[in-house]
Amino acid sequence: MQPFRFGVQLSRAGSGPAWRDVARTIESLGYSSLFIPDHFEDQFGPLVALTVAAEATTTLRVGSLVFGNDYRHPVVLAKEVATLDLVSEGRVEFGLGAGWMSVDYQQAGMPEDPPKVRIDRMAESLTVLKSLWSNGTTTFTGEHYTVTGAVGTPTPVQRPHPPIIIGGGGRRVLGIAGREADIVGVNPSLAAGHIGTEVIATTAPAYYDERVAWIREAAGDRFDSLELQCLTFMVQIVPNRREAIEQLAALLSQDPDLVAESPVAMIGTVDEIIEDLRRRRERWGFSYIVVHEAEMEAFAPVVAALAGT
Repeated sequence: MQPFRFGVQLSRAGSGPAWRDVARTIESLGYSSLFIPDHFEDQFGPLVALTVAAEATTTLRVGSLVFGNDYRHPVVLAKEVATLDLVSEGRVEFGLGAGWMSVDYQQAGMPEDPPKVRIDRMAESLTVLKSLWSNGTTTFTGEHYTVTGAVGTPTPVQRPHPPIIIGGGGRRVLGIAGREADIVGVNPSLAAGHIGTEVIATTAPAYYDERVAWIREAAGDRFDSLELQCLTFMVQIVPNRREAIEQLAALLSQDPDLVAESPVAMIGTVDEIIEDLRRRRERWGFSYIVVHEAEMEAFAPVVAALAGT
């Protein structure tokens, strides 16, 4: 089993100084990483924000959960991420996704191609990115990208490239992740293009059993070297665990026992959550847990107890 690591996902802060302060707080609380999403809603631009966060800290790793592949050409993104890895002295974790939020495409006037096309394009992009980082140059001809003698400079500090994060809920994306990524996130289904009540139905334990089996099958011998990541959505440090779970389950119209076991939920005392995370790592292999800014201080005692173990 991989040792526990913890990250925080946030979208923005009220100002530049506030953003630097929150990055330093995340670092001081013992978290491994700061993540930012990549959407066109009310959030900071990820590449600039991650650069500032890296500059404000000394050990904190930075990354996006995840860069939307359709928003940037891979030759452009490769250069930006390699530059960030260089100036941060090797503290980048690179997340890549096929794009899923319909409003992004609508607001930007970009065509939202069917999932197969977007995933095909992401897979080609990943090939280009890895080649540029690893080999310093690439020539590639695919259905979606044609790259001729592109130069991959600067060279990232982390070799052969920054750790790659790919997450998803579908079999094809998780298969790509199992074969190509270093860190694999298992996410609820986002096929609807937005987060709604239908997402809740894909957070039950059996859903994660199936997805981890897909990753294991695709990864083969490299499975044990992967970090499995879980982005959480419901975190409550409370003394009345059962009551809080039942209230949340009623709100979501779900079975309380399924809510209690779902990897996206962490509810209870610090000790109860510590035991939950150990059981979940045993069952699914989830060792890299990501919470949101609103919960990071209350969750810090869990980080202090488990990080690196």
